[in-house]
Amino acid sequence: MSTAPERTDPSDAPIRVALVDDQALIRGGLAMLVDSQPDLTVVAEAGSGREAAGSVAVAGADVVLMDVRMPEMDGIEATRALLRLPHAPRVVVLTTFDLDEYALEAIEAGASGFLLKDAPPEQLLSAIRTVHRGDAVIAPSTTRRLLQHMAPRLRTDQARTSECAAEQTAVDSLTPREREVLVLMAQGSSNLEIAAQLVLSEATVKTHVGRVLAKLGARDRVHAVLTALRAGLVQY
Repeated sequence: MSTAPERTDPSDAPIRVALVDDQALIRGGLAMLVDSQPDLTVVAEAGSGREAAGSVAVAGADVVLMDVRMPEMDGIEATRALLRLPHAPRVVVLTTFDLDEYALEAIEAGASGFLLKDAPPEQLLSAIRTVHRGDAVIAPSTTRRLLQHMAPRLRTDQARTSECAAEQTAVDSLTPREREVLVLMAQGSSNLEIAAQLVLSEATVKTHVGRVLAKLGARDRVHAVLTALRAGLVQY
């Protein structure tokens, strides 16, 4: 009697990674690193932002490692293009300079964080997994500096964005505890640090963070904080 093939749990499938960089040598090195992990696999590569934006394979990845400075179309525009798709991948921007203006714009465009190209391999691999889980990949100390740098622009943009009223309504829907959690997130605190400051369990904090993200319609922590900044809940 024949036996039906065993079903594979989708959660066991490797995280699909796309690499976008105009330097083939860098793509090759990243591919070797990513493919060395049993839970990660490279499914697509592109040598320019334009190629990435038009690639079905890149769009079908779970996580995209996106170089910022590329010919034809830079990583910012490519990120915007990818994130307009119905089932958009998560994007991690790779940059040469800490707090590069391009990286700041990429975060505003919807990227889930950024890393320096000289980051240790284990940090890059951890970032892919972290972004796939729905979190951002900017270290807490860098998050604060990043948002401080962006705050003046966000306050300027607030007056002219049509989304301002909707964002304010979303922020107003937060409970007092959720607002406390969001403010601590904006200060760069990790879940463990928030738990200690509010005398809560880490599991409870994770629940609050999840509710904050859902109410604000935010892809991750960084974008939740950007919404709070635009709505005036948090100021630097």
